[in-house]
Amino acid sequence: MNLFTYRNGKKLRCGYTTGSCAAGAAKAAAEMLLSGSRCEQTDLMTPAGILLHLDIREIHMASEHASCAVQKDSGDDPDATRGILIYADVSKSESGIEIIGGEGIGTVTKPGLDQPVGAAAINSAPRKMITDAVTEIAAKYRYTGGFRVIISAPEGVEIAKKTFNPRMGITGGISIIGTTGIVEPMSNSAIIDTIRTEANVHKAAGQETLVLTVGNYSEQFIRLQKPFLAERCVMCSNFIGEALDIGVSLGFSDILLIGHIGKLVKLGSGIMQTHSAYADGRIETLIACAALAGVHPDILREIDGCVTTDAALDILYQQGAAEQTLRILTDRIEHYLTARVKDSLRIGAVIFSNQHDLLLKTAHADEILNTITGE
Repeated sequence: MNLFTYRNGKKLRCGYTTGSCAAGAAKAAAEMLLSGSRCEQTDLMTPAGILLHLDIREIHMASEHASCAVQKDSGDDPDATRGILIYADVSKSESGIEIIGGEGIGTVTKPGLDQPVGAAAINSAPRKMITDAVTEIAAKYRYTGGFRVIISAPEGVEIAKKTFNPRMGITGGISIIGTTGIVEPMSNSAIIDTIRTEANVHKAAGQETLVLTVGNYSEQFIRLQKPFLAERCVMCSNFIGEALDIGVSLGFSDILLIGHIGKLVKLGSGIMQTHSAYADGRIETLIACAALAGVHPDILREIDGCVTTDAALDILYQQGAAEQTLRILTDRIEHYLTARVKDSLRIGAVIFSNQHDLLLKTAHADEILNTITGE
């Protein structure tokens, strides 16, 4: 696929989604079923308005059905489904278009996802793409009956173990997803969609507190210190601001953010996208808090030479200035978190550092924790 985008100054090739693969395979299979001729390539218009030219593989034709596959091309995106074959088996029915999940396609087991509990994890946008594709073929051959379309991915059971599916309540295989039909390498929107989907599952389960973590350190901390939270966390990675917005939009009553100080220190300067490619500000934020705590300029200059937050904390502890500096930092974090959610809900943060046996909490953190334990 010769479509490119730019991320951090790098030219990266785009790909197409499992939804596009499923729709392309379904279109080709429907054409073979109605025409009786092999179809080794098909064109598919994506919701993004980009026309795909898809090679058709694993062709099988019989009198009652036809099946084939399209290979997933994720471009330069590090996608777990890269190279997987997505199959469609199409047969005639009396009326309508029935889309069924076959081997390797997950089943929805929790409410709050795109499809209802018990349905195949083939999302709404791909279902529409499949429907439009086979409807186009029916019109081409003036066929007025219906279709039964079985989508499968034999490698999906193993591949799903590398995705968020088991955590989100999709068992037995992969999801057929994609709203635009196109994969943009390292797409922020894909990550944010995953956060929203997982948060929605927790909301649909009746949970009123959204618990956000920012990485592996957070999850290790929770397993050791707050194991009762282990099954209800949503990892937001660096997308803290977007995750807070999602919590507000879904109507949660509380949000609790748990993270290592190396990430959450940036919130003290209002930085809500914490990837270093967007902003750093860790040491600068600590210097500002230390200055407000009255730390001598010579010590501030020493802190300025630190590479890590923990190294800066070493200096502050040596100077007896850590407690006041961290109190100021915690207040600033609370200020910016509250400003982001615009007082629409109660929000708290738990900030830790294993190296310093550090545990900080904003004003409402304990109240929120108590609410969770009482649910």
